[in-house]
Amino acid sequence: MQKTKQFPSALLEKFSRKLYPDPVHRETFLTALLTPKPYPPAILWCQPRPNPLPFDVIPPVVWQPDWVDRLVLGTKPGQHHLHHQGAYYVLDFSSVFAAVPLQSLTFPQSPKLVIDVCAAPGGKSILAWRSLQPDLLVANEVIGKRLGMLTSNLKRCHLACGKVTHLNVADLVAEYGQLADVVIVDAPCSGQSLLAKGTNVLGCFHPRTINHNAQRQKKIIATASQLVRPGGYLLYSTCTFSIEENEGVLDWFVQRFPAFQSLAVPALTDYQSPWGTSPQFRGYRLSPEQGLGAGAFTSLLQLA
Repeated sequence: MQKTKQFPSALLEKFSRKLYPDPVHRETFLTALLTPKPYPPAILWCQPRPNPLPFDVIPPVVWQPDWVDRLVLGTKPGQHHLHHQGAYYVLDFSSVFAAVPLQSLTFPQSPKLVIDVCAAPGGKSILAWRSLQPDLLVANEVIGKRLGMLTSNLKRCHLACGKVTHLNVADLVAEYGQLADVVIVDAPCSGQSLLAKGTNVLGCFHPRTINHNAQRQKKIIATASQLVRPGGYLLYSTCTFSIEENEGVLDWFVQRFPAFQSLAVPALTDYQSPWGTSPQFRGYRLSPEQGLGAGAFTSLLQLA
C-alpha cells in the first residue's frame, strides 16, 4: 500500500524555513521528519568484540569510534544474549555523533572525575567511560522515575567506575566542587529529532516550547560549568534542531562565561554549524536527512 504524503504543520513549515532557506534542503529535511525511515542500529562494545562477530556490520564513517558498530538494517541486537550479558549497549548513532568530541581529548593520565549531569538512560555515560576511562564517572539524573533505567543500564554494562546520583545541578556543585576533568550536559530539550524516529512530540516546534527549553538549558549549563576544573572540558549536546536550544544557548554561554573557549573538533569539520554569532563559536549538527541517525547537536568547550 502506498503511503499518503504528509504535509508539515504551519509551525513546522515556518521552523524549517528559518533553519533551511534553501528549498531543496528544506524538502529533504521535512521528508525525513514526516515520512521517517528506520536507521541502522548501533552498538557500543563494553567488552572485547567476539570473533567472529555475531552481526553483519556496515562500513564505518570516518568519525566512528573503533568500539562502535553500525549493524545492517533489520538487525535486532537487543534480543541477543550478548546484550543481556552487558557485552554492548544499543543506541541511536546520533548519540555516538554527539560524543565524538570526547575522542579528541587527551590527558597525561586517566581523568580522575567525569560527571554526566543529565545521564539517563545512560548512553552518554557509557560513551564517556569508553572514550576516557576515568577513575570515577558520576552519572547524575534529576528525574527520579528515570533513575531505575540509568542504574540498570550501567550495572548491566559492568561500569565498575560508575556512580549514580540523584541531585539537582546546584547540589552536584556543592558535592563535587570545581574538580571535574570533563562535564557532560546532554540537555533536556524539545526533542524534535524524535519525529525522525516516528514518535510524535506534541508542541515541539512551538516557539513557547523552544524558548522554555532554551531558558532551562541556560540555567543548567551555567550551573554545571562550576563543576569544571581549570583546564577541564564541558561537552554540551541536545537531540533537537532549533537554533535557540543549540547555537543560541552556546552563544549566550560563551558571552557570559568568557573563560570557556569553544574548541574545534577536526573529525566533525564536515558537520560544522553555520549558525552562531560569537566569533570563535564551534558547534556541529547531524541532521536526519543525512541518513545516519535521527539528529543531534554537539559542542566542546574548555575552561582556561
